[in-house]
Amino acid sequence: MLLSLVPIALLVGMLAGAVQLFGSDASYGPNQVVLVIATGVAALVGLYRGLTWPDIQKALVDGIQVGLGPILILLAVGALIGSWILAGTVPAMIYHGVALLDPSLFYAASAVICALASVSIGSSWTVAGTLGIGLIGIAESFGLSSAMTAGAIISGAYFGDKLSPLSDTTNLAAACAGVDLFEHIRHMLWTTVPAFAIALIFFLLNSEEAARPPEAIAQLRFALAQEFDVSWYSFLPLVGMLVLIALRVPAYPAILLSAAIGVVFALLIQPEAVRRFGESLDANGPAPMLRGVWTVLFSGYTGSSSDASLNQLLSKGGMASMLNTVWLIVTALSFGGVLERTGILKHILDAALKTVRNTGDLVLATVTGGVITNALAADQFLAIALPGRMFTVAYDERGLSRLNLSRSLEDSATLTSVLVPWNTCGAYMSATLGVLTLDYLPYATFNYVCPLVAITLGYLMIAQKPAPAEQAL
Repeated sequence: MLLSLVPIALLVGMLAGAVQLFGSDASYGPNQVVLVIATGVAALVGLYRGLTWPDIQKALVDGIQVGLGPILILLAVGALIGSWILAGTVPAMIYHGVALLDPSLFYAASAVICALASVSIGSSWTVAGTLGIGLIGIAESFGLSSAMTAGAIISGAYFGDKLSPLSDTTNLAAACAGVDLFEHIRHMLWTTVPAFAIALIFFLLNSEEAARPPEAIAQLRFALAQEFDVSWYSFLPLVGMLVLIALRVPAYPAILLSAAIGVVFALLIQPEAVRRFGESLDANGPAPMLRGVWTVLFSGYTGSSSDASLNQLLSKGGMASMLNTVWLIVTALSFGGVLERTGILKHILDAALKTVRNTGDLVLATVTGGVITNALAADQFLAIALPGRMFTVAYDERGLSRLNLSRSLEDSATLTSVLVPWNTCGAYMSATLGVLTLDYLPYATFNYVCPLVAITLGYLMIAQKPAPAEQAL
């Protein structure tokens, strides 16, 4: 156990040192260096235990392979943000949003809007990458806290993701525990509804009035209308995205197609803005237009209006803006791959199981296992699958339904993934919403209250369903 903890202790110590030395810039290089060093130490532990270098190298590749899907989605979202700003979709969301949403209810309203959308489409990532971007823009327009808004967006998005039968994590948790999907969803209501109610109360209690005076907001809306076409048809790329999701098109192609729709609308209704990005090309005809949309897809939108606040609000997006996050994900997943292959992660989870004496302890061990795996393996799917496989027997032996296991996996692995800066989910949300993970963490109330509710119900023996007869057999 002591040997297994060496790379973990090194990781924690060096990450703390990186924060001390670099502050909020730690995620822009220093943390990646820490993860590479910790991976090297974990590899040495594996070699000491008898693994060969080809074994370690395969573990590195396998670990990174898990994150290739999220990485592709992340790059596609970068292109989507750039094209939707250029097309006027995001500006239209901000323009109309500041007129419709009450600042004093904004945080709670953001959580509810994202929850409804996420239940419908089953994807927290898609909600954050579409509605979330607009809500962040509206918050900045009002002068409200971006960190609090990000916490509300994430709370709502993960509430819906957790309860939607379309969600991949919901299906995975049910499959790992061997339970019916809809019974799993119903059983999760015991922890999910109280936790979300607490989150909404938190957002209502922390409501703020707009920091910007009404005349400043009116000026911003005027600048948006001058710079972009904010008519109703500017929302069609968003509608197209929702249609693709309703048709069950997978996330990556759906986001790419939505970015392409944004490009088409930019060419049709924002031709002058497109031409501005390609004007450095000394040519006539379609070449400057092609260069313009191409530039926005890889480097994002850069505002050039006379309104400095508008330029700051909308200068974002592009695939290149996601490359630091890709770097973080690759180094984190390589570390997780080595930890799994060397057995270090299994050893730590086994140690957690040895402390179990009652049902409350078992729920606590499951939740802890999900959190630890999220932090060490850097992937929520592994954080569901590994404890899901390892803890099944413990629930059977205690005469508990595996629905309790599947619920605890979601309460921990699904929800806390977004609270770890180097986890694929934490890195994605930070890059997409433009808010550091450690900044929004205190406000992602639902995501840390739900595990606490699960543990409390475990010790109080509330909603701990007994095993059916066929499970015992």
